[in-house]
Amino acid sequence: MDRIAQDPYAVARRRNRPVVVFGGSGFLGRHLVQRLARLGYPMRIGVRHPNNALFLKPMGKVGQIEIVPADIRNTAHAASLMRDAFAVINLVGILQETGGRHFDDIHAEAPGQLAQHAATLGVTRFVQMSALGASADSPSHYAQSKALGEELVLDAFPDAVVMRPSIVFGPEDDFFNRFASMTRLSPALPLIGGGQTRFQPIFVDDVARAVIIALEHSGTDGEIFELGGNEVLSFEELLEKMLEVIERKRILLPVPFAVAEALAFCIGWIPNSPLTPDQLRMLHTDNIVSREAVAERRDCQALGIEPYPLQAVLPSYLARFRPSGEFTRDPLRRQK
Repeated sequence: MDRIAQDPYAVARRRNRPVVVFGGSGFLGRHLVQRLARLGYPMRIGVRHPNNALFLKPMGKVGQIEIVPADIRNTAHAASLMRDAFAVINLVGILQETGGRHFDDIHAEAPGQLAQHAATLGVTRFVQMSALGASADSPSHYAQSKALGEELVLDAFPDAVVMRPSIVFGPEDDFFNRFASMTRLSPALPLIGGGQTRFQPIFVDDVARAVIIALEHSGTDGEIFELGGNEVLSFEELLEKMLEVIERKRILLPVPFAVAEALAFCIGWIPNSPLTPDQLRMLHTDNIVSREAVAERRDCQALGIEPYPLQAVLPSYLARFRPSGEFTRDPLRRQK
């Protein structure tokens, strides 16, 4: 594609200017760090709990990956990681407000301040991880805070690149793994609102590839990319595909939004709750790449990425949920 034909920033990589990654020990972060290491980038990984991120160091050569304690809410300290940096990538996000961590702080104010520091320090590239559905008009506080974060980042760093993925799937995901685990104990799986909300799941490694393209190609400057896979599927269809992979039969039980709202009100305060009122509000809206993004070439195809199919990846990490385990698969065995 013409938009990504040039690589004007490869020289920065050769000069060993580091890439700073905030939130590098998370689901997406570990895949991105691995790719960056293979390309030879030196990295500083800013995380709240460095001991939990030591597994990243063997992904690179000796000294290539530095793990540094950092909380993006302490932007003055976080900014110290950016000195002499080539790029800053912010992957930090939360799905639930707990323990004094709030959507506006994590998704909006802190990223905006990070972008300001990055611009002042002469950082070349800034990539902000947002989410599909981010909108100031959304009924979800999560989606509103993501949209505000995009605005603040681009105001401070106009050449920043924003990535909005749909549901991200992969070995450590919190979607398919959660529901597959539920099948071990429950005869039924819930279909919130009837399960008709549509999604466009994208493989975690495809999102990592998109971030690297944003780092290395100036044709992405100031853009907001919407990242989705090659299939648009309803919530019900996603669960059906999962059940097919793990070779189990379960009842898919429609749960009206009104009933789900009562449930979310009761359990939404629990840390890592499977359903909060804010998450429920997001399920009222489809989570797919917009027609505008496709027309304006702000999608995976515009970046030269052909997304991995869902069915090609799911068996690689969900097979362990099959009734007889991962290594005893009999294609003639009936589902249980």
